[in-house]
Amino acid sequence: MSAMTLPSPMERAVFRKLTWRIAPILMLSYFGCYLDRANVGFAALTMNRDLGLTATTYGFGAGIFYFGYALVEVPSNLILARVGARRWLTRIMASWAIISGLTAFAWNDTSFFVLRFLLGVAEAGFAPGIIYYLACWTPRRQRGRMVALSLVSATLSGAIGSPVSAWIISSFGGVAGLASWQWLFMLEALPSLVMAVVVFLFLRDTPDEAPWLEPAERDWLNRELAAEQAEQQAQHSFSVLSALVDRRVLGFCLVYFTVSAGSASLSFWAPQIVKGFGVTVQQVGWLLAVPNLLAAIGMVLWARHSDRTGERRFHVLSSMSITALGLLCATFQNNPLVAMIGIMLATFGTWATVGVFWTLPTSLLTGAAAAGAVALINSLGNLGGFFGPSIVGWVKDLSGGSYAVGMIVVAGGLVAGGSLAVLLGRFTSRHHLAETPQVAGRAAE
Repeated sequence: MSAMTLPSPMERAVFRKLTWRIAPILMLSYFGCYLDRANVGFAALTMNRDLGLTATTYGFGAGIFYFGYALVEVPSNLILARVGARRWLTRIMASWAIISGLTAFAWNDTSFFVLRFLLGVAEAGFAPGIIYYLACWTPRRQRGRMVALSLVSATLSGAIGSPVSAWIISSFGGVAGLASWQWLFMLEALPSLVMAVVVFLFLRDTPDEAPWLEPAERDWLNRELAAEQAEQQAQHSFSVLSALVDRRVLGFCLVYFTVSAGSASLSFWAPQIVKGFGVTVQQVGWLLAVPNLLAAIGMVLWARHSDRTGERRFHVLSSMSITALGLLCATFQNNPLVAMIGIMLATFGTWATVGVFWTLPTSLLTGAAAAGAVALINSLGNLGGFFGPSIVGWVKDLSGGSYAVGMIVVAGGLVAGGSLAVLLGRFTSRHHLAETPQVAGRAAE
């Protein structure tokens, strides 16, 4: 076994600056994004009664968000690649915050469906835009950790947002003549509005525009990124159109479809599952904060281990299998301990998967092809976020209140998706042999 090659002092210095200058902005932006996307789960505790929503109509309305998302995801990310992340992410964040706040004024099922659909349209391009942005700034061997650091705030939005959302639902009913769920949507739209301003003022589109990089650091980073792009293009040359119809890209869409189905099923139904334990709304918030806090720590460690070993495929399969197991355990409402362990496993597995998954397609593509393909994977994959909650809600109504059958379907999809990721990962394995010094050393042996 050859000795492990450690990062150079220049690499450590640059990565440290990227961690402190870029990651915090992206983390706070993701915080607002997932707060506005997932707070509908807490709103449902009182909103469903006020609007007359059944489990089926609620599941449909919560999930239709992803149809709006898929509709404009690819053009949104291509625009971002053309005009720059700073301006386009600002537009995305401001528009989704406004529409999320307007959800407070839904008056029936149809208006709820329309506003959720428009929220998806507004948010489209954000998540793949961040992935594309990090690929323009971060060498592959550090990318898993940077993606995980940026996404960790999404789990923290659950850890912090769950008790805050529960407090709003418990405390704001009747204030100024509005229901508590209306205050929830309005108040939780504010962080995204603030971050839209922060992104516009402080984010930089390219390393050449970053005043906090020394000239030598900027030159080193540009050389590293240019060398990686040349290597990828030499082995996989894609136009935007060819990338969008490539069978490997479409395969990654299917994998992410199953990931999104599991994630959305957990996010949109977990508050109601926990409420079924017989606890108060405030206790629901505190109980759901714990899984998200543990997932925030676990996803960073998972991605860090993947970066250090250079292994991606089986990290994805393992974490997706953990999510599947967790969803199955979460259905045991008559045993709150088993159900909470399940929610913890599913939350960890979901975010651990996302942190590593995106290293696979971004190791295959560069430039505008990468922007378009990442957007396609995210948009088509996120349609799973419609089908997962919808299936669970439909089966729940049919079965008289049981989540089990719907969750079994979603869990089976996750295992199948993880197995497909292992097969697709073989197409990027040659890149990964050079992705980390450790793996290159083992390959040479």
